[in-house]
Amino acid sequence: MTDVLLIEERGDVDWVTMNRPESLNALNPELVEALASYFEGLYRRHDRRVVVLKGAGRGFCSGLDLTSGTADPDWAKTAPLQAGMATQRRIGDIYRAMRRCPQPIISLIQGAAAGGGLSLALASDIRIAGAKAKLNCAYIRIGLTGADMGSSYFLPRIVGLSMASELLLTGRFVHAEEALRIGLVSHLVETDQLDQTAEGLIQHMLRTAPFSLRLTKEALGYAVDAPSLDAAMAMEDRQQILTSQSQDHIEAMTAFLQKRDPEFGDK
Repeated sequence: MTDVLLIEERGDVDWVTMNRPESLNALNPELVEALASYFEGLYRRHDRRVVVLKGAGRGFCSGLDLTSGTADPDWAKTAPLQAGMATQRRIGDIYRAMRRCPQPIISLIQGAAAGGGLSLALASDIRIAGAKAKLNCAYIRIGLTGADMGSSYFLPRIVGLSMASELLLTGRFVHAEEALRIGLVSHLVETDQLDQTAEGLIQHMLRTAPFSLRLTKEALGYAVDAPSLDAAMAMEDRQQILTSQSQDHIEAMTAFLQKRDPEFGDK
């Protein structure tokens, strides 16, 4: 898309690299716009089945670029309130689009994932940490609230309210081993094994029916906010009936009985 965001299509999978390694892939206006536009564009792109998000160099994403114009204290003092809100909302569009897009997103976290960079990982469906990964809610460390870019929504649902409160209120770093222990990430591997670990998960996903994979992410998104078991199961019932009427379901059942790999047509 741009020099700051590299998209490599490997078959049905997009490998997306934030490419500002000199700043640990900090979010400047150009990278914010590239990420928001990319994820917004995925909503109807059913040809793209999985997304892998990573950072170039030794970091994942260090959060907002504090050297960019909109992060400058003088700009914050003199800019109209509406301009600040517009900037805040556009950055937030990234995370909303990540949850809305039907493709599962795997984040590969090497080095720092701080502030808005942590939120990129939190908005993903699967997080894999390298051995040197470290994550924190950096916002509160620069005189803002710890709750920003979905952190107060995502963290309690991922690690529980008590741990989320600790991380948001202190802004302390969580290193890779602790991140695995508290369930913030699902895998911890050596940094040079991040891509390979993602590939293993991707192959499992690509063996599923495309429609089923998309609706599973959708069901999880609804269920995490479901007011009751009945509400969650109503969504599950809907998804099962929808997928049961697809040609890919028939193909999957036939392939299972014939002990062969299915050939999906996304129908």
